[in-house]
Amino acid sequence: MNQQLKLQPIGAGIEIYTNGVHKFGTDAVLLAHFAAPTEKDAACDLGTGCGIIPLLWCRDKKPKVLTAVDIQPDATELLKRSAEHNSIDEIEIVNADLRALPKDMQGKYTLVTMNPPYKKVEGGLISPNEGKAIARHEIKCTVTDMTKAAAGLLKPSGRLCVCHRPERLGDLICAMRESGIEPKRLQLVCQRVGDAPMLILCEGRRGGNSGMTLLPPLIVEDGQGGYSPEMKEIYKLMEGL
Repeated sequence: MNQQLKLQPIGAGIEIYTNGVHKFGTDAVLLAHFAAPTEKDAACDLGTGCGIIPLLWCRDKKPKVLTAVDIQPDATELLKRSAEHNSIDEIEIVNADLRALPKDMQGKYTLVTMNPPYKKVEGGLISPNEGKAIARHEIKCTVTDMTKAAAGLLKPSGRLCVCHRPERLGDLICAMRESGIEPKRLQLVCQRVGDAPMLILCEGRRGGNSGMTLLPPLIVEDGQGGYSPEMKEIYKLMEGL
């Protein structure tokens, strides 16, 4: 296990183990909130990393079925450690390549999420650390790999929720449609009012009809260096705001 191992509170008495490679940022927290699973959902988080998304769901509302997948063994071991620490046994943790998932997972889920690698392989310097490189660049998973995997996992009308960089929106929408997932809901995330978006949150439905709802932008800062009211609501359990 990485020497930079940390134990961080995420609210409601739940703590998560992170390290120098597998940690989480605002984008994953926003995706967990955007996906908003219910207790009736069968949910699968692809590329789960340290497992922040399934652990946040366990903190709030546990989906009926909850699976977390990552290709990196040290990531799934980290999540197992967090689950044991919090006495959470509802998460099925799968160490696998999403391009070759077990057959018994196919057509099982009503919700799939992923915070994918944002950069193409040719998009900037690749970290010499293999774990960081896999998390940041499309070395083991392209946007099309993600949407094809999600299409196989989802039941008809099941949802795929993704966060990505704004410059990859065209790639994401094309990949969704090629995989039979129709983009249905889009939200732009901006650091401050008037700023260009720094992140997109997108939901698609397997076999859905055309027609997308564009939600009001989510503003991170209030203009005075603090969180906006929306962000305070999202983060309140984690930071006591």
